[in-house]
Amino acid sequence: MSTNLGRVTLLGAEAVGQPGQRRFCLFVESRRGSAIMWMEKEQLNRLSLTLDKVLAQLTEGQVLRTEAQAGLRPTPPGMPPDFPQTPEYDFRAAQMSLTYDERDAMFIFAVAPVEIVLEPGPEGEAEPQALVHEEDALSFLFTHTQAQELASTINMLITGGRPVCPLCGVPLDGSPHACEKQNGHHEIIQIIEDDEEE
Repeated sequence: MSTNLGRVTLLGAEAVGQPGQRRFCLFVESRRGSAIMWMEKEQLNRLSLTLDKVLAQLTEGQVLRTEAQAGLRPTPPGMPPDFPQTPEYDFRAAQMSLTYDERDAMFIFAVAPVEIVLEPGPEGEAEPQALVHEEDALSFLFTHTQAQELASTINMLITGGRPVCPLCGVPLDGSPHACEKQNGHHEIIQIIEDDEEE
């Protein structure tokens, strides 16, 4: 059965762990309950980019994304200490949808949880299967200001991790990087030099 938390009083994003090993989540709280939705970095980034795009359209360009700032990186606010230790809803996010209600000037975000189960494979080995529970979708509403703050927080989280290659977007970890965009979309396996004697 789907759940609507209504208008949230708290909306944020957080990364847990060290760069390269981080887990990402959205957290919300309203009068109807609280929730933590775990998701991939790419899902969170896509949400941020979508919010930025919609905000720019709604405000006719008055709200634009800040890509880079000089000086020290700001620290994202994170989950407040008084957030419930065991929220009513705590799940891994699968399908997400974002809509906008022009009449109430509110964003509506809905997310369906996913469950990973192990099922026997053809050779008897357990294989993970993703089961999306659309019937248990969670939705909530938030304002323009909350949307702008969330997009900014997500942007800080994404850029606060490992740097990425500006050409292909792959995270850099300090070791040599074979950029597919720079070398013609092919991984270099071996270079053979032809030593001809004259």
